Order: sequence, then structure tokens, then C-alpha cells
Amino acid sequence: MTAHLNPLETMALSVPGASLDQYIQAVSAVPVLTAEEERALAERLFYDEDLEAARSLVLAHLRFVVHIARSYTGYGLPLGDLIQEGNVGLMKAVRRFDPNVGVRLVSFAVHWVKAEIHEFVLKNWRIVKVATTKAQRKLFFNLRGQKKRLGRLTLEESQRVADDLGVSLQDVQEMEGRLAAYDASFDGPLDDDDDSPTFAPAQYLQVEGGDPAEILAEDDFHQQSSRRLGAALQHLDARSRDILERRWLTDDKSTLQELAGEYGVSAERIRQLENAAIGKLRNAMLA
Repeated sequence: MTAHLNPLETMALSVPGASLDQYIQAVSAVPVLTAEEERALAERLFYDEDLEAARSLVLAHLRFVVHIARSYTGYGLPLGDLIQEGNVGLMKAVRRFDPNVGVRLVSFAVHWVKAEIHEFVLKNWRIVKVATTKAQRKLFFNLRGQKKRLGRLTLEESQRVADDLGVSLQDVQEMEGRLAAYDASFDGPLDDDDDSPTFAPAQYLQVEGGDPAEILAEDDFHQQSSRRLGAALQHLDARSRDILERRWLTDDKSTLQELAGEYGVSAERIRQLENAAIGKLRNAMLA
């Protein structure tokens, strides 16, 4: 879907040589969908996999992504990059949107848009990742705002932040230390003095993928996963296996509507069978 629905490329076609300001003006000019229009488009995508309907849904909500992306400019990252990552989240949300749930797409998509932007910020804010666990991510996006008001946190202030955010005092203190740290040069200082000591991360990194034990373990994991997946597929009934293979394991994938016509059931029934089969595979792989 992404290959057909890249909104930045789509808008660039209508605004040749567009700058970021022109892009924002262009997406702001796309009409907002009514609830009825949105539902009709969402049903066409959900039941018939109509990519034109998906394109219309994406384009109508690009202005919403711009609004969210602007709230993350305080991290020093380019607004254009933030918007592009948010657009990826929007497209994921459109692909997963179920019109039968009874909510507007904008309410459903906010999680996906923010998730992509959060991931981008965390990967690019520092060379070394400052947040890996759920608690650390929550702190990263909340503690900076607290520190602007409080400066260096006292023990009492740290405990109050921990209570407010539902994390431990240790998590708060560790994250504050990470936020206060500076980024060391990866290759070392740019110094012409050959006698000066150099402590650069580049000198101490292992060659990735160079450990024979890790290579063997990874190969063994992939082989076992392939065998378990094959065995799990064989335990499915013929119809479920055919639906999964034609929906996920072939280059020329069948639509829900096509399979519904062949099996004489509704597209919704095909979707239910597909989800049930995926659930069985997941359970078999985790067993």
C-alpha cells in the first residue's frame, strides 16, 4: 500500500518543486471529509481494498499530521522529517481502520501518528538511545517539560514526578542523568595534536555479526521458526490455509471480495477466517 500512497509524493505532483511551506499550504487546501464521506471511503477500503479510497482518506488527514508534528519541533529535528514520519503512521492507521468501530479516523490515527514520530525522535535525538523501556519513553517525553520549570530536580521533586507519571524514583533519576549528559564524538575529537589521548566509541565497537556463536544461534532460530510455521500451516483446515496463502504468501494477493466470491460467503466472513487462522499460527509459534 505504501508504494501507492506516499502522500508526500502525491502532493509533490500537484505542487511542482514544492517547499515545506508550499506542502503545508497544499495539504491544508484538501477538503475535510464529512462523517458520511469518511465512512463510505473506509468501507470501500476495508471490504474491497480500494486503494483510491485509501488515497483519499490519507490526503484528507495530512493537515492533521502537520498539526501533531509541529508539537515535536522542540527536539531540534526538522519539521519536514517529523511530518514524513507522521505520514507513515497515518498510512498505517488508514490500513488498519475498521469503519464498524464507530469512531472517526482522526481519533483512531492519533496513536499511530504519534508512535511513528516518537520512534523517530528517540532514534535521532542522540547517538546513544536514551529511552528503551516503556517507562523510559514516558519519562523522555514528559521529564524535559518538567525540567524546564524545575531545573535540577531535588529528591522530593523527583519523587513527585515519579508519582505523577507512574514510574519508579530510580527511573526518574536515571533519565534525568541521561538528559543532562552530552553527546561524545563518535570518531573522537577533531584535533591535529597526535599526542593527545583519544577515547572514541569507534575504537571500541565490535564488528557487528562477527561472533560465530551469534551467527550460528541466529541461523538456528530462523530454521526453527520456518519449520514451526510450516507445521502450523499444515494443521489449518484447507480453506483457512488457502485464504492465508493467497492473502499473505503470494505476490499476486487476492482481495477479500475475490475470496468471498469463490467460497460463497461474505467478505466479512473471509476476514474473520483470516484473523482466526493468524491467531492459530501465532499461538503455535509461541507454544
